Amino acid sequence: MRKDFEDDMIVTPLPVLMIATYDEEGRLDVMPCAWGGQCGAHQVAVNLGSHQTTENIKARKAFTLSFATKNTAKISDYFGVVSAKDMPDKVEKSGVHVFKSTHVDAPVIDEYPLTLECTLADMQEEGEDVRFVGNVVNMSADYSILDYNGFIDLSRLQPLVFDSSTSSYHVVGDKVGEAFRDGFEFKLQLEGFR
Repeated sequence: MRKDFEDDMIVTPLPVLMIATYDEEGRLDVMPCAWGGQCGAHQVAVNLGSHQTTENIKARKAFTLSFATKNTAKISDYFGVVSAKDMPDKVEKSGVHVFKSTHVDAPVIDEYPLTLECTLADMQEEGEDVRFVGNVVNMSADYSILDYNGFIDLSRLQPLVFDSSTSSYHVVGDKVGEAFRDGFEFKLQLEGFR
């Protein structure tokens, strides 16, 4: 049996992406975005409405994209419920540690252990909705989230996903399989090999 939800909200786990920018005067801003992700080998896309961040990306042609984590859940939500248009110094008041990227004209927030540094590649506007595509020119990671081989370990990062149907955050982390390997093993089992 299955239940049809018809007009109810779609449940799609969405990454909680933190977009950090500078405005034309150099004031920094950060906001969460759930409508985005990787869209190419070295590109990301985010969909925003009418926000200070939207204006900042248009002006500076750069942004950083960090992953909200279990440890940054409350401050990440704070950055979403407090608008830079109403409180321009919200980032300073939060107490996070910020430094300017050496690769793009955008800030990096030290509390977020994984950050993509992006230049604006494309922008598509439809009414108040804007889709930004960024070229990822650098990815920086805190050593605390790396495994012994120097790769990103999601169980150490503990990135958040957003459930839009319940307006709640959940954590990603447990490794449950090996991509491009488990399927081949299953195929061999189906073919009678072990």
